Amino acid sequence: MALHLIKLCVGADSIEDLREWVSRRALVAMAAGLEPTSSHTTRMVPKRAAELLDGGSLYWVIKGQVQARQPLLDLKTFTDADGIGRCELVLGPEVIETEFQPKRAFQGWRYLKVEEAPRDLKSLGADGAELPMDLRRELAELGLL
Repeated sequence: MALHLIKLCVGADSIEDLREWVSRRALVAMAAGLEPTSSHTTRMVPKRAAELLDGGSLYWVIKGQVQARQPLLDLKTFTDADGIGRCELVLGPEVIETEFQPKRAFQGWRYLKVEEAPRDLKSLGADGAELPMDLRRELAELGLL
């Protein structure tokens, strides 16, 4: 059964910012002859790797709202130059918009159960997809979207 991760998207003010970052990482990977993936490095290694790699995603919190996700493709552990163990979350190149879901700030990442994860906007049809981002955020905060 799939399990997801959720993490704050530090440095991104919008889904567009996240998409630009992901695109740059994919271009760098392709230039090096690798698959067009992006990655995120964390200090902690998830203990439930098998569940995460069984269809899990990394959900991104942007400006206090879960707004997007990227499929988790792999988890790679390594030791950095300072001798500290790290984990590279290998992510798919597609940034998938989700319904907005308020989320308070937290450190690191957290597990996110499938039943608690926001649905993809595509699965919801066109409702709300054409609305300006600020209006979508405000409606979500009011519980109307």
